[in-house]
Amino acid sequence: MIYLLQSEQQLNCDMETAWNFFSSPHNLAKITPDDMNFIIVNEILDVPIYEGMIIDYKISPLFGITMKWRTKIKKVRHHLSFTDQQLKGPYKQWSHFHEFIPNEHGILMKDIVRYEMPFGFFGRLVHRLIIHKKLEHIFNYRYQVLEKVFNTEKK
Repeated sequence: MIYLLQSEQQLNCDMETAWNFFSSPHNLAKITPDDMNFIIVNEILDVPIYEGMIIDYKISPLFGITMKWRTKIKKVRHHLSFTDQQLKGPYKQWSHFHEFIPNEHGILMKDIVRYEMPFGFFGRLVHRLIIHKKLEHIFNYRYQVLEKVFNTEKK
C-alpha cells in the first residue's frame, strides 16, 4: 500500500531566499526534530542540491534506534521543484516532491510524500499505530520551525 502525505505552507519571502534555504542539505537538520538525532554522514560541499546528489545520514526515528538512510536528489527544476528519493532506508519506497509557487505573499511551498512500508501486513500495522503519527509530528515540527524562520517579523 502506498501512503500519501501532503502539506503546504506560505513562506513570506522571495523565491531566491526560499530556494537557497531548501536547496541546502545542511538545513535538513534545522527542520528535523532534535530527538531524531539527524546527522549527515557523507561529505556534502556547501553547494545547492543537484540532480544525482547523494545524501547519506543517520537518524533515530523511533525508540532511539539509529539507522542509516540514503537519498538521491532527482528532477531538480531550479526555483520550481525537486524530488528526493530514498535509495536505502526504513521504507520500502519513499519519494518526497518539493514545489515552490510564487504568489502575492511570497512563496507557497508544497510537499508531497509517497511512501510504502516494508514487511506487508506487519508494516501496515506499524504504520497505523506509530509511523503515521511520527510523520505528522515531523511535519508539524518542520512547519513550526519554518514559521519562525520565514514568517516571524524581526524587530
